[in-house]
Amino acid sequence: MERIGQIMYLHKDVYDEYQKRHSELWPEMKKELKDHGATNYSIFLNKANGQLFAYLEVPDTEKYNEIANTEICKKWWAYMEPLMDTNPDNSPIATDLKEVFHLD
Repeated sequence: MERIGQIMYLHKDVYDEYQKRHSELWPEMKKELKDHGATNYSIFLNKANGQLFAYLEVPDTEKYNEIANTEICKKWWAYMEPLMDTNPDNSPIATDLKEVFHLD
């Protein structure tokens, strides 16, 4: 299992809306995440600066990354774009983190 950690950036005035949208995650988006191998997925918010820390586990990073090509993922990104710092394709600007320690 591969562990993925990322930092993303949320606009400060939309914390509640971001949490609401994730608590109502579309069933088809949830299915696509699972179909692409995502498990143990959590997102944490630093309210002081709007920084999000996302953590998930996948059996295959390449397979997981293919989710970006699905229509539902593109639709989700467009839905979330007003709340976050994003790239021109609406994907969240994300900083990939390198794992330096894991306690078994």
